[in-house]
Amino acid sequence: MGAGAVGTSVVDLAAEYGHTVTAFADSRSAAVAADGIDAAAATDRKEQDGVVGDADPDDALAGDYDVLVEATPTTLGDAQPGFGHVERALERDRHVVLANKGPVAERYGDVRALEQASAGDVRFEATVGGAMPVLSTIEDFGPDKITAVRGVLNGTANFILSRMAAEGLGYEHVLAEAQDLGVAEADPTFDVEGTDAALKCVIVANVLSGGDEEYALDDATVDGISDLPGSALDLANEDGRTIRLIGEVADGAVRVGPRLVPKHGALAVSGTRNIVQLETSHAGQLNVSGRGAGGPETATAVLADVDRLAD
Repeated sequence: MGAGAVGTSVVDLAAEYGHTVTAFADSRSAAVAADGIDAAAATDRKEQDGVVGDADPDDALAGDYDVLVEATPTTLGDAQPGFGHVERALERDRHVVLANKGPVAERYGDVRALEQASAGDVRFEATVGGAMPVLSTIEDFGPDKITAVRGVLNGTANFILSRMAAEGLGYEHVLAEAQDLGVAEADPTFDVEGTDAALKCVIVANVLSGGDEEYALDDATVDGISDLPGSALDLANEDGRTIRLIGEVADGAVRVGPRLVPKHGALAVSGTRNIVQLETSHAGQLNVSGRGAGGPETATAVLADVDRLAD
């Protein structure tokens, strides 16, 4: 479900990973075939006509499949329609892989309750850090062995801060450049005000909590970068530091905001690159860095989760 950059990339790459796409849906249409859709035809039709097929999206949810990939846009509050898609799949004892952050950022307890009552499992590596294996690393170590998580979790905000620092340019100038390059959306609020990074940190907090406490966006303290003056970056530079939008989960709290970091330190990644630092009980600090967004990049995390379910 979902025919944006991530959903389309999953459809494009699925066969390469040994999987068959039995249905592909956007908000208005669907292509459905129990023995596998024509992926190229569906994606071409989406590009040319704005629909993926002649069927109804509900036909996709009611069709024959093992795993639902939920890649519709993230929504806040009730997390619909993504949450409803998850509910439909789990009630049919199907597995779910999420690229959509909403259900596990805003209704984590509800998702886990549905999973508990189902023969299906829910995985959501792609919701935090795109291609970076953040959640699977936490899973491998054990959430109770991770004492804190922090990092740069939004490529748009990081691109803007990197350019402001490197070129001495103002926020509005760099934002316009990012929009021209396609790095920033026409409405960049979700990224530059810290909401996207906060949702990712909330998901991490829910995983670390292990169900003892449920977090949602309202539980996070969030500050963005839109009011950050270029002079602040200049002053930081004089002191051998720079500023990055840092998300942090520690001591039961979720915080996102501009932070001073060493200019040549691990957290000072440039451009759209992301990094997450995991503080562990017995292995010190682990750094996971890479492409935190993008269609093919995020699709690799989705398909890795599908493979984990197969195993």
